Amino acid sequence: MENKIDTYIVDSFTDKPFRGNPAGVCLIEDDLNDESMLAIAKELGLSETAFIKKLDTKNKYAIRYFSPKMEIPLCGHATLASSKVLFERDSAITDIHFVNIQNIDLLIGREGKLIKMEFPVYGTESAEVPKPLLDALGLKKVKNIEFNRETNILLLEIDSCKALTELKPDFEALYRSHKSINGVLVTSLSNKDNFDFESRYFWPWSGTNEDPVTGGTHTFLAKYWSERLGKKKMNSFQCSDRTGFMEVELINDNKVVIKSTAQIILEGSLKL
Repeated sequence: MENKIDTYIVDSFTDKPFRGNPAGVCLIEDDLNDESMLAIAKELGLSETAFIKKLDTKNKYAIRYFSPKMEIPLCGHATLASSKVLFERDSAITDIHFVNIQNIDLLIGREGKLIKMEFPVYGTESAEVPKPLLDALGLKKVKNIEFNRETNILLLEIDSCKALTELKPDFEALYRSHKSINGVLVTSLSNKDNFDFESRYFWPWSGTNEDPVTGGTHTFLAKYWSERLGKKKMNSFQCSDRTGFMEVELINDNKVVIKSTAQIILEGSLKL
């Protein structure tokens, strides 16, 4: 029997179509095996596809995320995309609980036109990187190097958002330069009036070459910049080609709230 899955493509962290970060969203009624979800993620070809399944509890869903290469434990833009789809399908819903593969309960709510997501807060620790990695990124000078264990991501702070925007990594060389990370995030203070800091995220080891806008990295970016700026509420800009934005608020040592918008650009049925 042919199985049809309601499937969407949603541009997250943007108020305009074809900006932000596109994610796939598949609403499944029955469990899919990992191989099928990975195959669907490869077919859609987006940085991540979320698979959401209704649980017995009201407005509670299991959520799993797959890049075209592997399962990703936590993904901000695919969570935002999934929330947008569920809110659009049922305007009476005011909040959603997503439970990921790590059994983290992600609370999602509405605030006017914004969607707000509660994520965990992670810290970073000092780290070193091989020179070939810096060479592949085109960086001669780095202000600070940190590492986040929960996401297995390196953080590099540089002193110019103009230089950040102009980075043109050699992705083949970047992939060869390190064997044990999921990605490298480069960040800097922003020189824009309405933003506090900027970032770009490169992850040829576990996904695409560059992720256009990355909510998940703000699980540790929020704390990192809060400590440096002395602020709990900040505006973040991801200066990729597509660009994207979000507001982050550090509630406490365990919780960060991420707020932004999303645009549904495609809906249909995927046939298995």
